[in-house]
Amino acid sequence: MTETTGASGRIWAIWITGVAAYVLSVANRTSLGAVGVDAAHHFGADASTLAMFAVLQLAVYGLAQIPVGLMLDRWGARPIITAGMILMAAGQLVMALAPNVGIAILARMLLGAGDAAVFPSVLRVVATWFPAQRAPLLVQLTGIVGQAGQLLALVPLAALLHATTWSIAFGSLAGLGVLFAILVFAVIRNRPPERQEDVSVNTDTGAIRVVRSSIDLRQSVADAWAHPGTRLGFWSHFTTPFAGTAFIMLWGVPFLTEGEGLSTSAVSVVTNLYVVFGMAVGPLLGALSSRHPLRRSHMLVLPTVGLQLLMWVVVLVWPGPAPLWLLILLALALATGGPASMIAFDHARTYNPEHRLSTATGIVNGGGFLAGLLAILFIGLAMDLQGAGDPSHYSLDAFRVAMLTQVPLWLLGAAMILRERRLVRRMIGLSRPRQN
Repeated sequence: MTETTGASGRIWAIWITGVAAYVLSVANRTSLGAVGVDAAHHFGADASTLAMFAVLQLAVYGLAQIPVGLMLDRWGARPIITAGMILMAAGQLVMALAPNVGIAILARMLLGAGDAAVFPSVLRVVATWFPAQRAPLLVQLTGIVGQAGQLLALVPLAALLHATTWSIAFGSLAGLGVLFAILVFAVIRNRPPERQEDVSVNTDTGAIRVVRSSIDLRQSVADAWAHPGTRLGFWSHFTTPFAGTAFIMLWGVPFLTEGEGLSTSAVSVVTNLYVVFGMAVGPLLGALSSRHPLRRSHMLVLPTVGLQLLMWVVVLVWPGPAPLWLLILLALALATGGPASMIAFDHARTYNPEHRLSTATGIVNGGGFLAGLLAILFIGLAMDLQGAGDPSHYSLDAFRVAMLTQVPLWLLGAAMILRERRLVRRMIGLSRPRQN
């Protein structure tokens, strides 16, 4: 083996290890979604309390993004991704042994903190180990492959739980987290040995750029938010993925089983197709976004929002339980939200200078998690207000009303997308202000 081949093999081993860690991170993130009904029984939790598991997890994830960026700049990817795996393992161990709801919620908060460290760390690895020309493709591949972690949560975890016990199922995830903490610490390095700091190299031009992940908490935040392109990204990320987040993280399986009356095998078909279709459609939406940068909102984002809203309305007004084919179409529609939300980061990258790109990206990323936690919380509260707070009282009629609480989020987001798009086009000279 030549020296060049050996170096190349090491680089790919580092990336593959990082992506594998991200797969486990996504599996941990969505682990409660496959066993939501079991969790309600296990802890005796009503719907709004069950929603708090996911709400606080997402809240911690979002709030941790700024500290994670600062720590990445100071210590690099290796210790941060290792710490993230340890935190997730600790969270799942606490979940496995939790005697009550309060401790279980603490477990999900630990998990959210650990999850927040993984994806940014893998992106840092991509930026510092690969030529700048390859980074966009590898970032997309990282996101796409990582979503396979949902399959691990939806099928094997649920099967293990039903075959064994709560403690064994979540303890197994904790054990995997420990193993991966050791693996990433052993394999991943912050940067190639010949470099003194984290830099990205353009092999075509020879240009070298220092990689930074932190968010400037002073003037840069105000400057980034002041640009309508950042706000367009925020509202695009707010509006597109939240319905899929609420579906796959918590409420999808209870809705399909207790509401629609599907069998476990049928639910597996629906949820697995959700994951696979989301992974398949991502590259297509990414390519269209690159080819049509001035029509992203009208051509991709808003049609995705409209499709999700339409499919939910059709399912909810269907007389009686919806047929399996319709529920599959609903899952496929919801699956487009995740890939479409990535377009929001294209807005941030297009309209912000490089020195505040991390700030703009952090703002945009917050939009999706804010909407996701609101959707999960609203559905749980709506179930409780109807007297359907525990699994023994779950019903299709109650779920129908609860799922409608997502509609205001779509309408608000769509209105703001249209507003910010108009301001962006005016700013770059593609349209003129209306004359009074």
